[in-house]
Amino acid sequence: MSIFSPEISASSSTDPFQLERLAQELAIRESTHSAQLDIQDDASHDLPIYIPLSHENPFLCGENFDVEAFLLSRSHISVQDLRAELRDYLATLKEELVKLINDDYEAFISLSTDLKGEGDRLAGIKLPLDALKSEITISKAELRAIQDEVIQKLEQRTIIREEKALLHLLLKISESVTRLESLLSIVNPNQDDAPVEYERFKVSSTSNSLESIEERSPANKAKHLNRAAAEYTQLLYHASKARSEHCAFVDEIQWKIDRIQSSLSSDLDALFALTLSAMAGEAKLSELDKNKILPDLTECIRTYDVLGLWRDAEEILRSVMMRPFIRKTVFAGALSAPHSPLLPHTPFRSSVGSGFPNSSSSMPPRTPFTPFTAFSAQQSAFPSALGKNKSPYSRVLDDSDDPLAKLYSQILRFVERDFSSIMDIAEKVSIKSRTSTDPLQVGVLEKERKRDGLGFDIMANVIWNELGRAIMDDLGGMVFASGRPDEFRKNYEITQAFIRSLEFMAPSAQAVRTMRAHPVYSMFEKRWQLPVYFQMRWKEIVGKVEEALALPVEPSGKSTAITGTLITPQATAVWVALTACWSAEIYIPELSHRFWRLTLQLLSRYRVWLNDVVQVQDGNYGALNSVNTINTGKVSEANTRAPTPGLSERHSMETSPADESLLFKYVSLIADIKTLQSSMVILWREEICMLLPEPDEQDEGDEEQKPRDVLENAVFAISALVIPMSSTIIAMLTERCIVPLSAVKKIRTDLRAKAIKQLPTEPHPWIPSILRPLKVFFGKDGVGAILKTEYLELWSNQVFESVCEKYITQVSTLKKAEESLRRLKRGTKNTTFSLFGNANSKDDESKDEERIRAQLILDVEAFGKDAETLGIIPGNNDAFVALSNLVNNNEPPETS
Repeated sequence: MSIFSPEISASSSTDPFQLERLAQELAIRESTHSAQLDIQDDASHDLPIYIPLSHENPFLCGENFDVEAFLLSRSHISVQDLRAELRDYLATLKEELVKLINDDYEAFISLSTDLKGEGDRLAGIKLPLDALKSEITISKAELRAIQDEVIQKLEQRTIIREEKALLHLLLKISESVTRLESLLSIVNPNQDDAPVEYERFKVSSTSNSLESIEERSPANKAKHLNRAAAEYTQLLYHASKARSEHCAFVDEIQWKIDRIQSSLSSDLDALFALTLSAMAGEAKLSELDKNKILPDLTECIRTYDVLGLWRDAEEILRSVMMRPFIRKTVFAGALSAPHSPLLPHTPFRSSVGSGFPNSSSSMPPRTPFTPFTAFSAQQSAFPSALGKNKSPYSRVLDDSDDPLAKLYSQILRFVERDFSSIMDIAEKVSIKSRTSTDPLQVGVLEKERKRDGLGFDIMANVIWNELGRAIMDDLGGMVFASGRPDEFRKNYEITQAFIRSLEFMAPSAQAVRTMRAHPVYSMFEKRWQLPVYFQMRWKEIVGKVEEALALPVEPSGKSTAITGTLITPQATAVWVALTACWSAEIYIPELSHRFWRLTLQLLSRYRVWLNDVVQVQDGNYGALNSVNTINTGKVSEANTRAPTPGLSERHSMETSPADESLLFKYVSLIADIKTLQSSMVILWREEICMLLPEPDEQDEGDEEQKPRDVLENAVFAISALVIPMSSTIIAMLTERCIVPLSAVKKIRTDLRAKAIKQLPTEPHPWIPSILRPLKVFFGKDGVGAILKTEYLELWSNQVFESVCEKYITQVSTLKKAEESLRRLKRGTKNTTFSLFGNANSKDDESKDEERIRAQLILDVEAFGKDAETLGIIPGNNDAFVALSNLVNNNEPPETS
């Protein structure tokens, strides 16, 4: 066995000494050696540098001397040279050490000489230090004693100063009490029985104060009480400071403070009630007093704000103004009783040029009311803007003849007449009482004030508190009539317009928010029972739809080409239900999400119904097709030639009524689907998108679909059912169009039966009848006339292609029959026969074949021209091109 590789073994016969192999190995070795030499030449061959030993050597200067590292660093020096070098370095060190000793020796000797006698000198210096230390200690003790005495004196003076300030504070409290008692004309009782006789003195002081106030001029009544209120607030401040110091004096005179508060509150309440009565027209005052009513009212409201008695002022407003009016206006029979007009003190201001629409303008169609939004920046001067303009929502009340609307209009006129100025004054007083001058800061403080329950809330606590309770208690059975949807919807719209108009009179946006957060407002909103209303509307809408879907699919009339008109009663009912969900007579904004879900449910229900109808009709049509096939098969078996035209027409007439009804149904359903699809786009753009609430910003990043996408998907699911119905219609039209093609099998018999043997010059008369069903279907009075614009081209091309394929089958069958007959005549002679070939024989059979071929060409050409009248381009249809090539013998004939 050879130890060399196969290549070497094969070449050994020609090269017994293997010289070539040796030459190759030598060349490889030399190339490798040269490469190594090149690498070595590139590397640097610097000679080692000799560095003598010195103090700067890193191995000698380190903290720890490493012998091995030192020896390795001197590895290029022999041991003898290293020993000599170390001895030289040692001699150098010794020489330097001796030099240092010689240099410092003189100073070292002089130091020892100079230190003689220094011990005695230090002992002499130490003796007076003890005496000095004792003197310093005595002085320090004396200074500390003086310091403690000074601190004690200062503390005593501080206590005396604080007691003096407290005494001054108590004097101020006493003087304030005396001054207030004088201002309020309070008679001081004996100190001993003061607490016992408190109630008696309280009553007497109140009556005396009222008499004293009455004696004063009307212009000074409110200012007098305002001055007393300012003095009283200072008294409370001083009393709180004294109480923090645990002064018994404050507890002793607390009954006087309470008496002053009671007297001031009683006088203020009496003056405020008197002023309100004058404003309401219940008191007879002179013209001078009437002109001073508003200043007095402003002073009273300012005094209430200073004292923090906002709820007391609101209670007086309720008892003096709001409650009597509510009792006279809102009662159990208020809606049936005639309403007397509430005349204002002055004529209503004109709304021309106010910036709001006048009463003659109409509200937006199909929109119940515009939801309330926050006040814009233009309404920063809220009282002045709203006090001069009329609410745009009040037109809903003014234009209605409903008793509830008239009642609400009367209430609005009352609020505008008697409460608008009061709310404006209260709002101005609250803003002015803020210490900040920045308008933005004032708004922040006002919100904090309202949130803490401070300040005036006249709209919420006075107007709406009384009004909301009265409506719920006295008119609840008639207003919240959830069992009567139409009346409920009307009352809800009128009430919401009333609330919006009432909010429009609010002095600020914060007042509106406070009103909406009031418990009575929450109770009022819950009384509407909107889910019950929606449930009744749901039954009403869905019930009508289900009744329509239960009816048979019978179009209401013959379909026309008028777009936008629904044909079937089912589609009409669904569309009526969809529009009813968003109509002004049914839709309520608070139920927008429920009506949106109902809209999607209606579309889904219509899709399910359409799907069931399509499945049932397809099943019936399949049964009809199977029967037709069986009947056709029997005829074919009874007679080998094609059925006569009379039999085909009679069979078509027998099945025509059922097919015509099915076509009419499917065309109506497709037209309704298209109309419903376009109508839903308009309904979304004009109504739904504007009535649906806008999504929250925090939900924008969610994966949930947008409402528009959801609606498009629902409509697309309905439109998808057009495809199976279109397929069925195309199949039925194709079946009708291929009936005349059965005459293709008779061409051979008819041409041979003629006595005159000549080439045909005209197509068969039944050629135009092939596409006649399609023309009739899309004709002016045809079933599919309404779909002509959208589906004529699409369906005609599909039917034409199917008919062409059937035509090819008939021609191929004719060719096979002719080949079989020729073979039968020629016997067993194996000849290649071409029905459409260019034969040169002059016999009768060749002439018959030529006549058949010419007749087929004429028929196909006429068929193509007839298809052009439907907008079909035959040259673009692959099936017609194949048919044309077949009759023109451009393709090899099929042989069995």
